[in-house]
Amino acid sequence: MFMQDVTPLGSLGLSALVAVLPLATVLVLLGVVRMRAHHAALIGLLVALVVGIAAFGMPIVQAVSGALSGAAFGLWPIMWIVVNALWIYRLTVRTGHFDVLRRSFGRISDDPRIQALIIAFCFGALMEALAGFGAPVAISAVMLVAVGFHPVKAAVVALVANTAPVAFGAMGTPVVTLAQVTGLPLEQVSSIVGRQTPLLALVVPLLLVIIVDGKRGLKDTWLPALVCGVAFGLVQFLASNYVSPQLADIGAALAGAAALVALPQTRRAVPEAVRVGMGGTATADAEAPPEDSRGDVVKAYMPYALIIVIFSLAVLPPIKKLLDKATWKFHWPGLNVAGPNGKPVSGNTFSLPFLNTGGTLVLIAGIITAAVLAVRASGAASEWLATVKELRFAILTVTSVLALAYVMNLSGQTTTIGTFIAAAGAALAFLSPVLGWFGVAVSGSDTSANALFGALQVTAAHQTGLPADLLAAANSSGGVLGKMVSPQNLTIACVAANLPGEEGKLLRKVLPWSLGLLLVMCLIVWGQSTPVLSWMLP
Repeated sequence: MFMQDVTPLGSLGLSALVAVLPLATVLVLLGVVRMRAHHAALIGLLVALVVGIAAFGMPIVQAVSGALSGAAFGLWPIMWIVVNALWIYRLTVRTGHFDVLRRSFGRISDDPRIQALIIAFCFGALMEALAGFGAPVAISAVMLVAVGFHPVKAAVVALVANTAPVAFGAMGTPVVTLAQVTGLPLEQVSSIVGRQTPLLALVVPLLLVIIVDGKRGLKDTWLPALVCGVAFGLVQFLASNYVSPQLADIGAALAGAAALVALPQTRRAVPEAVRVGMGGTATADAEAPPEDSRGDVVKAYMPYALIIVIFSLAVLPPIKKLLDKATWKFHWPGLNVAGPNGKPVSGNTFSLPFLNTGGTLVLIAGIITAAVLAVRASGAASEWLATVKELRFAILTVTSVLALAYVMNLSGQTTTIGTFIAAAGAALAFLSPVLGWFGVAVSGSDTSANALFGALQVTAAHQTGLPADLLAAANSSGGVLGKMVSPQNLTIACVAANLPGEEGKLLRKVLPWSLGLLLVMCLIVWGQSTPVLSWMLP
């Protein structure tokens, strides 16, 4: 048995300084050297292995085995979800039904401020729920330009909108990962995140109409924006607390869109001069879009309806119990790790759910979607393989980051860092979202930030007496606000809006919004750690 040592080098400060080397390596390679993410993650993993073995005394076999365990979790269930979700999107593009969906949105309102809410906030949240990892920004930016937005404004709106749904994106992957690396129950962390990020949903739609049209936009469309945000936040809270984290964003996105459609103000015509003044083009709608049949519109919405139905059925107790039977739980070969207290750590065991996992449920929805959209089996298979090819570097990045996180957690590096930063005391509650923000700003992924810092937050919480589940959740909730400033997302937005080399310009435009919302989240988490807002917690 390998027992973790908090101070392997004799000094807590020195041990923590060495333990942070893998993280520092990744952050410097990404943020300063601008190395590609999968290369930086692989080098960071190598550094973590060297530190774990040489400085923390972890046996070589156990260190390598721990890395393989983390990589396996990165493949299943994380990338298994992402691949199948993006596959469904590719099927709709292949058959032309994605264009039908886009035109359907355009007919709801000709007001660019409302279009920003429908496309970037609501539909972007739906894409975040299904795929995540940059897909919402790319797709939203393309659609906004297509309906007449200036490319820069389209990119900024898409980036700022991609906040509130991120913690439950890719079928709940970030919170699932957070629960896995911290050992906390998924329902527990999901519940608390669901009492933090919905508050962002109340603010972000209002920010979007300000970005699109300034004070006039807020004056004219504050009611639709507020109604959309309230509907989104309420359903996200209810789903994450009482239904399923995998369904939180899907339900919230649809609720926000439905609330918008139901408002009479949504369909109010906007003068052409106002549209031009907001960065659109006067000729954007000169050529009327083709009329789509009711059947094609139904088919365009069908994939998302199928996912909702399938996930809703999967959480019913009898079905869930049946699906859970196809789960293989086993002791991971080569791992026998105990914490500083001498008790075995949760990372020694591995759970492999074959049926009751988001990726498999999305795959089922995708198979039905292919049949509904009349895609031949060979065509559907080729699209699935093309999806894997498209995501190959993302797969390598995520598996490498999870492998790095597992090595750091199992060797005791994370525990050492957490013990050291616990000296922040009560202030840690205010600072914990900043750590998540920093992780996402650098890695571009709330999942990766949770894998890197989730266990560290829990360790620090134990040292300071703060609630471990609150700080773990704060890591994810603060992380969502780093998404809009991550180099990865900025590049995606530039490519989608045809703005080559304009990442710096976009960063200057979105950074104030990111930092302002981060301050709000820090105050929320701090308040929840005190009697001021502790009533909000479950």
